[in-house]
Amino acid sequence: MLKAVLFDMDGVIVNTEPLHRKAYHLMFEDVNINVSEALYTSFTGQSTRAICETLVEHFNLPISPQTLIGLKRDHFKYLFENDEALALLPGVFDLIKDYYNRGLTLVLASSASMENINNIFNRFELNPYFVAKLSGADLKASKPHPEIFENAAFISGYNRHECMVIEDSTNGIKAAKDAGIFCVGYDSLHSEDQDYSLADLVVSDFKDLAYPKILKQFNALVAQK
Repeated sequence: MLKAVLFDMDGVIVNTEPLHRKAYHLMFEDVNINVSEALYTSFTGQSTRAICETLVEHFNLPISPQTLIGLKRDHFKYLFENDEALALLPGVFDLIKDYYNRGLTLVLASSASMENINNIFNRFELNPYFVAKLSGADLKASKPHPEIFENAAFISGYNRHECMVIEDSTNGIKAAKDAGIFCVGYDSLHSEDQDYSLADLVVSDFKDLAYPKILKQFNALVAQK
């Protein structure tokens, strides 16, 4: 029986990817590196720390990952505060409220920093609906490592087979499945070049995750395992 839903944030609740993309590319310019589209796409779902550690190693940069993190976050902070177009993804707020009113336990499990998570949650008044918020930036390993979803399931108070993850990235889906948790791949217009083959279910509209519908599918698929 479905008891808890573990949400990713970027690409699932809000589309901050354009802001992150601008912030990263401004940081790339700051340190004079040329990051290919293929390399950038491979970072989707990973924490800023993990990405910056990879960049320092890949380009043999004479600076620390923490320096890159600071540059990127300064750019993102400015963009976040000045971009009025930022909005929740269509249908997700109704889905969150519906799950909450149905008695499901909601946990946020994002690779974003806790500062960014809190900024989003405060801006869109999401805090009342979630029992906890986890940041991959606070963990030793980033997605696709399963640690964040293992921790999120534990915090929810339910067994992993009673939880469901909603993810939009290849790395996030792998993390959920390696944690042994049912995973929905959310294939939105904003999700580019991501692999959903490991997901238990793939949707492109949150209406397909309405409580009665997903409960029936969740129970049927879990019963087969």
